[in-house]
Amino acid sequence: MLDQEIKSQLKEYLQLLENDIVLKVSFGADDVSKEAEELVNEIAGMSDKITIEQGEFPRTPTFSVNRPGEDSGIAFAGVPLGHEFTSLVLALLQVSGRPPKADVKLLEQIKQLQGPLHFESYVSLSCHNCPDVVQALNLMSVVHPAITHTMIEGSAFKEEADDNGVMAVPSVFLNGESFVNGRQTLKSILEKLGNTTVDVSGLNDKEAFDVLVVGGGPAGASAAIYAARKGIRTGVVAERFGGQVQDTMGIENFITTKYTEGPKLAASLEEHVRDYEVDIMDSMRAKSLEKKDLFELELENGATLKSKTVVLSTGARWRNIGVPGEAEFKNKGVAYCPHCDGPIFEGKDVAVIGGGNSGIEAAIDLAGIVKHVTVLEFLPELKADKVLQERVYSLPNVTVITNARTSEIHGDQKVQGLRYVDRETEEEHSIELAGVFVQIGLVPNTEWLEDTVERSKFGEIIVDKRGSTNIPGVFAAGDCTDSAYKQIIISMGSGATAALGAFDHLIRN
Repeated sequence: MLDQEIKSQLKEYLQLLENDIVLKVSFGADDVSKEAEELVNEIAGMSDKITIEQGEFPRTPTFSVNRPGEDSGIAFAGVPLGHEFTSLVLALLQVSGRPPKADVKLLEQIKQLQGPLHFESYVSLSCHNCPDVVQALNLMSVVHPAITHTMIEGSAFKEEADDNGVMAVPSVFLNGESFVNGRQTLKSILEKLGNTTVDVSGLNDKEAFDVLVVGGGPAGASAAIYAARKGIRTGVVAERFGGQVQDTMGIENFITTKYTEGPKLAASLEEHVRDYEVDIMDSMRAKSLEKKDLFELELENGATLKSKTVVLSTGARWRNIGVPGEAEFKNKGVAYCPHCDGPIFEGKDVAVIGGGNSGIEAAIDLAGIVKHVTVLEFLPELKADKVLQERVYSLPNVTVITNARTSEIHGDQKVQGLRYVDRETEEEHSIELAGVFVQIGLVPNTEWLEDTVERSKFGEIIVDKRGSTNIPGVFAAGDCTDSAYKQIIISMGSGATAALGAFDHLIRN
């Protein structure tokens, strides 16, 4: 089942096992069970510290990772391959006694939780956001004896997922009730459990920075590294490190790297920044920026940070279409990531709104999974590259409708269809479908700045060739600016430019 390269890597990891572990299994005669059994047998055959025992679980196939004579609470229902293979490897290491890499304060907060807490997370093996959730919940199960977690492969238990109304992944249930959807971190899960606090006084008491970077995506990481290399006091405030790169699947245009994936690149960015003396303050959102003696950045948690200069690199997010039903049916049929949520709609009819590169790429990907894809483009022609248009028009289960203005997404408990208006005739049409993927571009994360810095009519921060804004000492970089193109490599370059601009400002003022 595992290719030779993965086997070699896995053998190296299994040499790090601290103590014996037991894999309790429950397999049937179905194809998924056969795959799961083959995977477990391969893993057990690579280490004399791993044994296999029969177990009983509510789902088949399922296997759990345990200490001898003690259940860890970590189970995998289905076959944890694809993006979840790393989750399995980490579970093996952590259950064996390998210390998890997590903030000590967060580990203490986990230990203080009141159980029992039984988590179940529905995932897709093609979802690059799911492993973060699975790994966080697995870690919680290792740390706290009253916490359990079962990863459920949605495609292997499709009927169960449908019965539970799972329309997006990751979808987490706690003690049988819906808990959270979408990408989560260990810290955000603890926040939702009401068991984390921020030391606001500690933040307020921080010494003023020379450069304070707001945002932890490619632009922010680049700016932080370039600033730190100048030997000046540098800080980074980020809601989540990596930014929108975390939501990007395949990256093939990052020079020197033929192919990588968003979460992997985001992890590398953070690792590189941490090589320098940079004060990283993550899981925090900026609220306002004000110029006094120094620049004062107020955070949503009530803390205020001070700095001599600021680099704004808050990035962008998916643009909403803003029609009735979009917000109501988010994660109930309305989705924004075809890689994550596409498998949930296997054999069903879906729509993709948007005829640019992202929309047509989404339609091509979905066409291999779903029954039929309808592409709705507002303009008279598609905006995607010619090669993508040729590909999408060649697919028998894709229909392209141009001059279409989406007017409503409707349904009962979940999406059942949408309505659109033909912009030439003003006639309204209705399409029955199970899912709507919105792919109409980006909107910059700059609303919180209000009238602080000059922005374009699209909300983009206006910068010059040095990354300067209209306020001396405030610089900006990346997708939140009026740069001509929104690309990872361009964001990195603009982050470096902004940091150098900030350094130049410091030495001249």
